[in-house]
Amino acid sequence: MAPTRRAFLLGAGGLVLLAACGDESSPNNAGGGNGTLGGPDTTGAGGGATSDTLQVGFQVVQRFPSTPLFTPGEVRLPVSLSDGQNLLPAGPAELPGWIETIDGERVADITAIFRAAGIAVPYYEIRAELSTAGFHVLRFPDDDGNGATFEVVDASKVASPVTGTPLPPFDTPTVDDHRGVEPFCSLTPDPCPLHDITLTDALKSGKPVAYMVGTPAHCQTGTCAPGLEFLVAEHERLGDAVVMVHADVYADDAATTLAPAVNALGVDYEPIIYFCDATGTIVDRLDGVWDSAELRERLDLLTA
Repeated sequence: MAPTRRAFLLGAGGLVLLAACGDESSPNNAGGGNGTLGGPDTTGAGGGATSDTLQVGFQVVQRFPSTPLFTPGEVRLPVSLSDGQNLLPAGPAELPGWIETIDGERVADITAIFRAAGIAVPYYEIRAELSTAGFHVLRFPDDDGNGATFEVVDASKVASPVTGTPLPPFDTPTVDDHRGVEPFCSLTPDPCPLHDITLTDALKSGKPVAYMVGTPAHCQTGTCAPGLEFLVAEHERLGDAVVMVHADVYADDAATTLAPAVNALGVDYEPIIYFCDATGTIVDRLDGVWDSAELRERLDLLTA
């Protein structure tokens, strides 16, 4: 039996309901939400509402997949904060913290950046360099003492393409050839303009490539739809400086059959954007959630 949307999301370990788009609108679901939090980016890189204080004992909620994903090197850990009942709509623009091993050895100091530009539920972007495999815990002063646990693994244990390796070419659906995926793009009311060429041809272009996999039709209140809309806006800004390609997650409008592009990547979560240099090598990646400001920063680094 083909996996349902819920089975697909749960396949990465349950927390993907927080990391990926999801259909729920519960305040405890970081993927859902109704309306926007602060509208356009009016406060710099983070956007949205900020506050200088947090209640002691707040919880750290993963917005990243729990499937094996992180390898030694730079890791990106998007998280939201909760009071135990609801996700917090505001927080400091920057939040200091640290990463420790499961045994409590502190291995990295971090600064979390508040992100809320154009999205319903804010998150903190954390990036850190970690040199060894094993379980780690992301912590903040005054959190509940649990933080967020994640694992760094050897690249051989990651099913999907990892940073520093070539992105495998794949003939993604285009306007001229849907390749059995209907609709070929589920963005509404109109398909996005990122289906002119296949990923295979994009990787042959000799230009940087941004490749997004996500299904906007089934998470209008989550992360896929705004994430793709942000990418379309960047496409309009950057023109042909970066070749951008989108592939939907499902091959049918009822979301019962996974599209071939998902199986080709070996992923069990969404949305994702891979950033490749002109040689087709993956140099960066966004998983689970991003706002318009973080996406713009990563694309500017790609084209610098």
